Amino acid sequence: MSSAGAATVADNPQAQRYEVSLDGELAGVAQYRARPGLIAFTHTEVEDRFEGQGLASKLIAFALDDGRRRGLDVLPFCPFVNKYVQRHPEYADLVPERYRAAFGL
Repeated sequence: MSSAGAATVADNPQAQRYEVSLDGELAGVAQYRARPGLIAFTHTEVEDRFEGQGLASKLIAFALDDGRRRGLDVLPFCPFVNKYVQRHPEYADLVPERYRAAFGL
């Protein structure tokens, strides 16, 4: 779990999603499909009233850091996750080399 100010990010493996909450209220999610050794991000969404606070970026940074810590390969099918990895090349190594070109990395 990670928190920045009143924002808290955690994995909810039963729902296959990372969740970001603000002041205890669910603000956004990053949905994924998990397989042994792999996590594929499929969709990221932040509720309209929480937009513009950097919560999606906090959510994805936490999720990617967690994937790295767990030794998982990452497939960024979600356009937001893909753009995040493109803007933060320190995460590109999480995507298997054979798939990087397909994701524009």
